[in-house]
Amino acid sequence: MVVSNELDFQQVYDTYQPRILRYLVRMMGTETGEDLTQEVFLRASQNLAKFRGQAQLSTWLYRIASNAAIDKIRSASFRHGPDEVNLVDLEEVNLVEHKACELWKGDAPATIEQTLLEKDRLHCFLNYVKELPVNYKIILMLSEVEALTIQEIADVLGLSQGTVKIRLHRGRVRLFRALKENCKPEEWL
Repeated sequence: MVVSNELDFQQVYDTYQPRILRYLVRMMGTETGEDLTQEVFLRASQNLAKFRGQAQLSTWLYRIASNAAIDKIRSASFRHGPDEVNLVDLEEVNLVEHKACELWKGDAPATIEQTLLEKDRLHCFLNYVKELPVNYKIILMLSEVEALTIQEIADVLGLSQGTVKIRLHRGRVRLFRALKENCKPEEWL
């Protein structure tokens, strides 16, 4: 998307809303993620005229989304009753995306056993990602799920690249340790 002097909010919304929604739902759960996505685009619409193009538009939107998620996680109401990630919905979305990719590349469709193992892997993975401290969780989600570069994550979170690399490494170590200790090894073959 080319950034011009006057950004069209509808075009920004149409282009980035699915990505921001996916990011927030995977991190915060379905209901909270949907609510935060609306909040992100409300803030974006109010401040779009002030956007100077010093960063990529996607980076600016991910920064708003990450700050909204951090604020929500730190709120007392969220700590007392966090919205659970709807694992069934996420499993369905991920498996449909995976199946579409297989068909597009001409790969043979997965067997029922492979599909069930994939569901078990995803369920185990999501259970332990949500348990990570927020500073690791956000960086892992931006890196592994949203496929942002180290520089983009640094820009989104206002951190140095070194800090992002350290937190990404530590988050991965903690996640893999939890997966190794708690998930069946045959699920990861």
